[in-house]
Amino acid sequence: MSKYAMITDYLVRFLDDEVRKTGLDSVVLGLSGGIDSAVVAVLAHKAFGDNLLCVKMPSHYSSQSSLDDADELIAKFGMRAVTCDISPLLKAYENDTMSNLRKGNFSARMRMATLFDVSADEGALVLGTSNKSELMLGYGTLFGDLASAVNPIGDLYKSEVFELARYLGVPDSIVNKPPSADLWAGQSDEEELGYSYAELDAVLRAYVEERRTKEMLLDNGYDPKLIDLIITRIYRNQFKRKMPVIAKLTSRTINHDFNYPRDITL
Repeated sequence: MSKYAMITDYLVRFLDDEVRKTGLDSVVLGLSGGIDSAVVAVLAHKAFGDNLLCVKMPSHYSSQSSLDDADELIAKFGMRAVTCDISPLLKAYENDTMSNLRKGNFSARMRMATLFDVSADEGALVLGTSNKSELMLGYGTLFGDLASAVNPIGDLYKSEVFELARYLGVPDSIVNKPPSADLWAGQSDEEELGYSYAELDAVLRAYVEERRTKEMLLDNGYDPKLIDLIITRIYRNQFKRKMPVIAKLTSRTINHDFNYPRDITL
């Protein structure tokens, strides 16, 4: 069995187990036309079939190609899908003084608010679509795309997501296009980060998985600016990877010492 066949088998069983232990048997996810949500959608479809609902949430900033790519995936795998246009939500709030970053963050949060409302209507759990590269670098919107109940790809680097997508049969139109959150016209993930995901993942793996020090990375010939960017972003954005910090006042405090090694069951 190949590496990605084993990963697929594990993640499908992971999704089934983690969702059903909540008492639910349905899931929803935001389908953007990008590679991360496409991979999670295919995995979830394998686990839940028609109990998966893909939610497309375009705005007036969305590219038509992203919508077309999402529709191609839906048609290929026979997935259930609905469209919830978030343009009215954005237009009711945004103004000419807002930067692209503010507009992008607000868009991400409106999409997640919409997705959680759909999940309430469906009696379903919200699936996350952030990969490990994004999570480690803090490249995501708190309470936006980083919000979810279960995330099956959060321990896969972006370069691994590309490989898994090819294994799963995600359409080439999605696999081969430059990564973008599609939050404003011409937005590019790699341009914003300043490096390709291949370059980022090489240093991330060495620093996180192999536990090489900054000095070791420099000795290995990695770009000093890239090393500094990664280390700085990992530590600066730790708060995005945690539940809100609670001030300890009692003998047992959530996320301090009210923790269990296994799920609590009644």
